[in-house]
Amino acid sequence: MSLLFEQLAEQRILAAMKEGQLDNLPGHGQPLILDDDSMVPEHLRIGYRILKNAGFIPPELVYRQQALELCDLIAECDPLSDEQQQALAKIRQLEFKMKIKGIDTRFIHHYLRCSISP
Repeated sequence: MSLLFEQLAEQRILAAMKEGQLDNLPGHGQPLILDDDSMVPEHLRIGYRILKNAGFIPPELVYRQQALELCDLIAECDPLSDEQQQALAKIRQLEFKMKIKGIDTRFIHHYLRCSISP
């Protein structure tokens, strides 16, 4: 069944190319911008992609984005400044929330080490 579907798809693509339907598409000749979903378990990637394309992102990714933004802020702040201390407190709170929900937080410390190191 899969082979038949692939052949049918290939035939339609070739016909569209011959008719010029695929000429001058937006982004033609530009490199593809692919999302890095290497941190998403393989069995969840398709579902996450569908949700993302529909404008929804899983809470785990919202927390991850917030954590990475805080890590970037910490790296940009002067060491031991009030701003950095506040950002560290916020990231500890966020990490605690993530741990309660069963979300792996090891990436936070790894990202902090990489972003603060010279």
